Amino acid sequence: MNTLSAIYGGLVGVRNLLYDRNILRAGRLQGAVVSVGNLSAGGSGKTPFVMLLGELLKARGIKFDVLSRGYGRKSKGVHLVDPAGLPHEFGDEPLLIARKLQVPVIVGEDRCAAGRFAESKFGPQFHLLDDGFQHRALAREFDIVLVTPQDAGDRLLPEGRLRERLSSLQRADAVVLAGGASAESFPIEEKMLWRVRRGIVPKNIPPRPVVFCGIARPQNFVLQLRAANIEPVAEAFYRDHHAYSEKDVRELLQLKQKCVAGGAVTTEKDAVNLRGYLSVLEPLAVVPVKMELSDAASAIDTMLHKIDERKRQA
Repeated sequence: MNTLSAIYGGLVGVRNLLYDRNILRAGRLQGAVVSVGNLSAGGSGKTPFVMLLGELLKARGIKFDVLSRGYGRKSKGVHLVDPAGLPHEFGDEPLLIARKLQVPVIVGEDRCAAGRFAESKFGPQFHLLDDGFQHRALAREFDIVLVTPQDAGDRLLPEGRLRERLSSLQRADAVVLAGGASAESFPIEEKMLWRVRRGIVPKNIPPRPVVFCGIARPQNFVLQLRAANIEPVAEAFYRDHHAYSEKDVRELLQLKQKCVAGGAVTTEKDAVNLRGYLSVLEPLAVVPVKMELSDAASAIDTMLHKIDERKRQA
């Protein structure tokens, strides 16, 4: 481990110790907080899992909101996401969640303040804390952490992508094995293990498409397309959360023309970041992510029971 990663790991460890010993105290909300997070810097499927969990809660008639930092937004403070808004106002992932789940999504650097704002408007309902594992300033009743096969052999930032050591999984209530991750690769012997399958729903794919995206692990998207017998004639990758410019769109049109492509394919998150440029790139297929939780009914029952137990003990 290099010096910078060692320093980073030491600082994270000290911060966690301060919270573990209640020297630093987490704020609490009236409603139950369920955190969905991970160990690495992007690419584990947190946002699709939040949407999956949201759909499972909606199916049971449980009202909830989503609390998010709103990564990439230019605004400051706490805001209720307008589904018709723009990424620079709220962040691309909060916008996508608001549009897909059609529930209140609140963004704020201080998630505790965001939760109090939510409760002032919607009452003390369930709160889904998006990307919340490292946000220890807000107490939660249930902690869900997604892990991928890449996490098992990764290193701490900045040398690798890990935001915490694997030993931090001891704080989790449920560990979600994503992307074919193996339980044997992680220190989670006594944890609830949930397994998810993640795929795509390719529809109306144009012939000979150019594939482009700005997500954490773009090659995974290409592999999923190929698994669905969709072979791109060209690929264009951008940084995660990339805000597309007129120049980007012009270059994509040139690439389509050069490759004699029949159209283009991208992700739902990229569609949010394309804004008004979507129609310019037609024919364009926006491919949604599909995530399924094995034995979902049992997993949600267990989570709700644990939350109820902790609320009664508080």
